[in-house]
Amino acid sequence: MFTGIITDLGRVRSITSGRGKDTRLVVETRYDTAEIALGASIACSGACLTVVEKAPGWFAVDVSAETLSRTSLGTWRAGTKVNLERALRMGDELGGHLVLGHVDGVARLVSTTPEGESLRLVIEAPAPLGRFIAEKGSVALDGVSLTVNEVGPASFGVNIIPHTQRETSLGGLKPGDTLNLEIDLLARYVARFNEAK
Repeated sequence: MFTGIITDLGRVRSITSGRGKDTRLVVETRYDTAEIALGASIACSGACLTVVEKAPGWFAVDVSAETLSRTSLGTWRAGTKVNLERALRMGDELGGHLVLGHVDGVARLVSTTPEGESLRLVIEAPAPLGRFIAEKGSVALDGVSLTVNEVGPASFGVNIIPHTQRETSLGGLKPGDTLNLEIDLLARYVARFNEAK
């Protein structure tokens, strides 16, 4: 489980895949990898992945075809910036919202507009997920916990403050870019409860 508060902006060092094998991503990080156990979970731009190898300054994860087909990870190349968050530990501050690292779908950036020092992003969500997004609710975009400012028929808006622009990959986005979208955990269960009535 995660909070959506990014603690490192990593970078893809290499990507390898072979016939019948999962894709291996090597991610450069500022984390002290000596403190990361093999088998630990790290959210990589919103996708919860398992550390399978590590050395100072990097860790590796294996990504299944299923994950590649349901996230934006299949578009990553060497040099792609990756929002990183280590798993939540008991007693840690919950600064964002509860994030599972289970990507619900791939969203698309429609537009960016400066608003003071912030950036207003308009995001198009996959149609089946739109009903889970509410004004003043939470979403995770590429693993970043954000408050929804407005909801339209096929899109929603969020604001990105200067700190988030600098410390995550969101500040460098351009219209047409894709983002991993995780809807709010509570919204998912409320919708399921209402369907059962």
